[in-house]
Amino acid sequence: MCDATELGASLYLPATRQDLPQVMRGEKLYDVRSVIVCTEDSVRAEDLPGSLSNLRSALPMLRPHSDRRRFVRVRNPEVMSEILDMPGAERLDGFVLPKITQKILPAYLRQLRRHPHLIMPTLETKEVFDEREMIGLRKALERKGVQERVLALRIGGNDLLSLLGMRRPRGRTLYQTPLGPVISRLVTTFKPSGFSLSAPVFEYLSDIETLIREVDEDLAHGLSGKTAIHPAQVPVIHACYRVHASDLEMANQILSADAPAIFVMHHAMCEPATHRNWARRMLRSASCFGLQDSTVTNPAAA
Repeated sequence: MCDATELGASLYLPATRQDLPQVMRGEKLYDVRSVIVCTEDSVRAEDLPGSLSNLRSALPMLRPHSDRRRFVRVRNPEVMSEILDMPGAERLDGFVLPKITQKILPAYLRQLRRHPHLIMPTLETKEVFDEREMIGLRKALERKGVQERVLALRIGGNDLLSLLGMRRPRGRTLYQTPLGPVISRLVTTFKPSGFSLSAPVFEYLSDIETLIREVDEDLAHGLSGKTAIHPAQVPVIHACYRVHASDLEMANQILSADAPAIFVMHHAMCEPATHRNWARRMLRSASCFGLQDSTVTNPAAA
């Protein structure tokens, strides 16, 4: 069973790609830990039949088990049903569900009754701006047999900005737009109930400096993973996920059975009763991505 930390920077791929089997099998783009094959926004309506045919050909070519996690972003419940009937669909780790609300969620869950796949619902509709709607969605996702399937909730930054008639300005992180408070509220709404949230895409491919600043903000908000739209973004994001040696040392001491109730390490107060969850996250991140190189000032160069 994978957890959200393992996903790292999830690379989105249109289902129309001709090298889909090679990428999904991990024979290309070696830095990638997880891929999301998209049949929704990145595929034109007239290209949907061809994209599904392409996916149908690719699934039987996948190995049953792989270190590269493989998901499909479906277009709607009907497309999910068609994919679930494809030979090799059982080799997928799960599905990304677009534009999830309380009303549409049951249609997807009905399709999965006889299947073990994980799901990643995407928060990207006008309901995201309504706190009551998000509380209602959380309650729906907390139901027995549902929450166990939810690997992470994905935040659809571009769709949310589109609802505001906006696009992120160049040189600014999402947290410098009206979405900053929205992301904070999603974190406080869902994370206390045990849900992981992943960070939105950064669409300016040449602005590595702002991407790094945004990933730092993602981490400060407790988000796990980030959508990537180009392979070059993946090593940059993963480098930001590396753990500082001092943080790893503190985390190990916090989780030690003989740790004092409160102590000072690296000029920081450590209190196992309140820092234990953080410590576990540090250990998991270090296991997946390693340690920061203290000699490197730009993670893109690591």
